[in-house]
Amino acid sequence: MKPFLICTIATATLSAASLARAEIATYSADPTHTFITFEAKHFGTSTLRGRFDKKEGSVTIDRAAKTGKVDFTIDTTSISTGVAPLDNHLKSKDFFNAAESPTAKFSGDKLSFDGNKVSSVAGTLTMLGKTLPVTLTASNFNCYDSPILKREVCGGDFETTIARSQWGMTYGVANGIPDNIRLLIQVEAVKQ
Repeated sequence: MKPFLICTIATATLSAASLARAEIATYSADPTHTFITFEAKHFGTSTLRGRFDKKEGSVTIDRAAKTGKVDFTIDTTSISTGVAPLDNHLKSKDFFNAAESPTAKFSGDKLSFDGNKVSSVAGTLTMLGKTLPVTLTASNFNCYDSPILKREVCGGDFETTIARSQWGMTYGVANGIPDNIRLLIQVEAVKQ
């Protein structure tokens, strides 16, 4: 093979490898556009809603390989329903036991894609000392160039339903307080 051709092939191969590596990007959750909320039926009537005011997380995406990783930590002491006595009860040993377990953590390393858009993230939720599998389904995912931050922002709406009793949170289940809790995660993360 001629030296020029070998050099051209080597350059093309290195360029392709560089482009593939350039596809890997890390994003940090924007706290002003990231919300983790939950919903539960109240004795089969109205829907009780609440949120966690303190959370942090990061997302790494390799669009070329269609892989990635998601890590989010939730401060369970920051739970807020808008009703202080209810917040205190949810922080107690009956529910989140926030004094002894002040954080919950979601780690996902199995991203599914629909074209270039993330459609779900499978991983684990660690809460009250137990780690169990959870899959978040994306109802929307998109990236845009933020005119304010001058950086790419990616995010979407994700959700899942969990049975709280699987983590040992069984208070009231026998008396009609629902076991199934719907988690809704609205996230926007800024490219680092």
